[in-house]
Amino acid sequence: MYDLILRNGLVADGSGAPLFKGDIGIEGDSIVKIGDLSGVKAENILDCEGLIVAPGFIDIHNHSDASVVLVPTADNYVMQGVTTIVIGNCGSSVAPISDINRKLLLKEWEPYSKEVSFKWNTFEEYLGALEEAKPSINIAALVGHGTIREAVLGMEGRDPSSRELKEMKLYVKEAMEAGCFGISTGLIYAPGVFSKTDEIVSLAKIVGKYGGIYASHIRNESDLLLEAVTEAIHIGESAGVPVEISHLKASGSRNWGLSQVALDLIACGRTRKVEVTCDVYPYTAAMTGLLALMPPWVREGGIDETESMIKESANRKKIVEELKKPSLEWENIVYDSGMEGTLLAYSENYKMFEGKSISQIAREVGRDPYEIMFEILEKDGCSAMVVVGGMCEEDVQCILKNHLSIVSSDGGITKFGEGKLHPRFYGTFPRIICKYVKEKRILTLEDAIRKMTSMPAWKLRLWDRGLIRPGMKADITVFDYRLIKDTSTFENPHSYPEGIKHVIINGKTVVEEGVHTGIRSGSILKRS
Repeated sequence: MYDLILRNGLVADGSGAPLFKGDIGIEGDSIVKIGDLSGVKAENILDCEGLIVAPGFIDIHNHSDASVVLVPTADNYVMQGVTTIVIGNCGSSVAPISDINRKLLLKEWEPYSKEVSFKWNTFEEYLGALEEAKPSINIAALVGHGTIREAVLGMEGRDPSSRELKEMKLYVKEAMEAGCFGISTGLIYAPGVFSKTDEIVSLAKIVGKYGGIYASHIRNESDLLLEAVTEAIHIGESAGVPVEISHLKASGSRNWGLSQVALDLIACGRTRKVEVTCDVYPYTAAMTGLLALMPPWVREGGIDETESMIKESANRKKIVEELKKPSLEWENIVYDSGMEGTLLAYSENYKMFEGKSISQIAREVGRDPYEIMFEILEKDGCSAMVVVGGMCEEDVQCILKNHLSIVSSDGGITKFGEGKLHPRFYGTFPRIICKYVKEKRILTLEDAIRKMTSMPAWKLRLWDRGLIRPGMKADITVFDYRLIKDTSTFENPHSYPEGIKHVIINGKTVVEEGVHTGIRSGSILKRS
């Protein structure tokens, strides 16, 4: 007798192979049998007649480092069919913590740090805190280069000394030995923006020795996109480590079309024996912190220093001048869209303005939009989030259909109804199937599922997940192909998708008939 049988489903096994009809028998947390199990008994049986049975979706780029402790049921992800998330991206993790960066981290991770006790110091202690939280979803972690740099140098915009670099290496070593899957960088964010290539290579070499990956929010996604992709490949080649280029895009209308050239560079890197791939989310707008819009010189020293700077009129004038022109010194995220195309997604002090552009807010209150921006930054600090445009649909499709791309969300676990967040928090994975398989037909169903399951599992060396095979962990998503649809929008982001029927995580039914069961069967995955 099996613990669970999924009967009569059309199986998309995650490999990209054609669908086949079959039953799946599960014992404990693993798949034990695939085939005709019509005469076999089980404690529980889910009838999957007319439904697609796929491996659970794996989100290779996620930012739920703190929020998963606050919302361990991970509703907005498991309701999408996601069974595993990879956190610690864009150079930002919530460990390691030292006396130097504790205050900085608590500021950066607001509002979550106001409700979650950052009681850990080492990465091993942080992973222990995740295990105590007992999440519904599986979690794999990267360590953030920016967090490590903060732990040693704070927010100083300089190169580390040889002693400081040695200390940074020890932090990387501790994280990798704790079970971390690699290191990430966020090279447009402070303090990553202050680092040079050689510093990153030195740390990535440690990661390479442990079989981890290097994931990078590259130094520039607009005017210097190609140079930034080249740098990421160089780091992989020099350090002997696989590279994952995070949320590849070509920002700014003047750069539209460069995505294909970037993909050609990635393919070229692979001919030089660098295992480089990329991930992509299915939207033309991004979301980031309001603080990230500021030039690097404003961000040096941390949010307290920034708040002091923007109080001075001379500094404000200089910032506005820099925001209104492109730059080859740093990535000006808002140059293309300006304040009209910059939407306030989350604010602790200006909730009445969430979902509106900075320019719209300014018109309503009769003030200058840049003054509104400075005021929000002063009051909210690191917690203010904005949605910005800049990409085109053609580039999104170009990257998505490339055989080297993986699907990601770049979102995070959130409380239902809080903020006017990016719809990727709720809709990424169903949107891939609804829009790009059923409507646009740029992907086959089998290939779309491969990009969401076995491909991210392969990248992370998760050899027991991402495929439906006997012996694999029973992470499974069952959906109705006819009905699957993302319903989250920029106007109404807190909306669960349609068509996701059942989600099994480590053999337990976390979503049944489209309803979260409350079961918390996720595991904290560790690099083996």
